[in-house]
Amino acid sequence: MRLKIGKFDRKSNQLKQPQTINTYGRLLDFDRPRVMGILNITPDSFFGASRMKDLDATLQKAATMLDEGATFLDVGGYSSRPGAADVGIEEELKRVLEPIRQLHQAFPAAVISIDTFRRQVAEKALEAGAAMINDISAGQLDTSMLDMVADTKVPYIAMHMRGTPQTMQDMTHYDNMIGEIARYFGEIHEKLSLRGACDLIMDPGFGFAKDRDQNFYLLGKMGLLKEMVELPLLAGVSRKSMIFKTLGISADDSLNGTTVLNTLALQQGADILRVHDVKPAIEAVQLIQKLREQA
Repeated sequence: MRLKIGKFDRKSNQLKQPQTINTYGRLLDFDRPRVMGILNITPDSFFGASRMKDLDATLQKAATMLDEGATFLDVGGYSSRPGAADVGIEEELKRVLEPIRQLHQAFPAAVISIDTFRRQVAEKALEAGAAMINDISAGQLDTSMLDMVADTKVPYIAMHMRGTPQTMQDMTHYDNMIGEIARYFGEIHEKLSLRGACDLIMDPGFGFAKDRDQNFYLLGKMGLLKEMVELPLLAGVSRKSMIFKTLGISADDSLNGTTVLNTLALQQGADILRVHDVKPAIEAVQLIQKLREQA
């Protein structure tokens, strides 16, 4: 993928172009990092305050997130926390489709992402108004997903994970974590490119088939991962256990820790912050951008 115009690449002796993604004809660049607000339409998300109780609450939360500066709204109806219960496809569709329709109608300029690993849910969500797909399994749990991404040409967020949300915490051994994750995204990129798809965003998957120490190691090496793979990079550390277990607090008390790690992720080259709390993330972006202006 491509980097900010005017940035000189010492390795190639050339100026690189800005990264962009195409959401149904609207080009979005990563000249500055962007923020994705999380809308959990689930009863069992690990962070209780993020669970949307009804449609009005979802619309109100979305309005606040957009006012605070979010570019993306990520709607999910399947909790992917470690050990979460499986949810049937009909229940997942029931949870997400009407909120997406209403969000698209109320906020037509917002870019709505559907957080699902199921092709059928993704297809129905795109018909309802979503414009991108966020797949925790990168096509591993539904092997027809990549074909659908190529057919629709929507931006696709692929996350690194092993196993399923029910089994992933038993699959944390790596011989070379960064190298293995880089190879994982390289293979997905190749598969999509062969199918004619174009806009791939990588999410290294904090908390997914990684223990706490591995999460912090990964955070410190994200810049290397981005250099190796050269794809836009999403960081999703918001209120996760790597924060509250390290600090001995709860997810409810993890906003400050989230902001600290989001700031570190930005310094490591994150292009998108996926968060429960948009305003602090936007402030982190603004401060890091100001710092970069002085470099």
